[in-house]
Amino acid sequence: MALIYITRREHFNAAHKLWNDEWSKEKNHEIFGKCANENWHGHNYDLFVTVKGEPQEDTGYVCDLKALSDLIKEEITEKLDHKNINLDVPFMKGIMASTENLVIAMWKILEPKIKSSLKCDLHCIKLYETRNNFAEYYGE
Repeated sequence: MALIYITRREHFNAAHKLWNDEWSKEKNHEIFGKCANENWHGHNYDLFVTVKGEPQEDTGYVCDLKALSDLIKEEITEKLDHKNINLDVPFMKGIMASTENLVIAMWKILEPKIKSSLKCDLHCIKLYETRNNFAEYYGE
């Protein structure tokens, strides 16, 4: 059989700021620019979760995309949507709320659940923060 990659897109809105408490206000603004706004700022995130596997003989699916969507919503987007990532999201407590760190945290949550419940493998998480900026993670 062929190895197939399928992707589910989800969306959420969230606020955050990039700020290192060990640095001065001036250094935070120098390094993070507008992202260091003390009053936070928000994004309309697009999340792409790609899984891989062989199509099942009885369904032709690698996995049920509705089940993947439900898992992503339950474990990720419902915990992030309309939240402040720095203050309201338990899996990001104490972690710089960058897009890079978000995809790593999402991987740690989703990878074992996709393997056990959907019987396929997580291949990639891609998170768009803006139309021009995104991070990809392959679990390396």
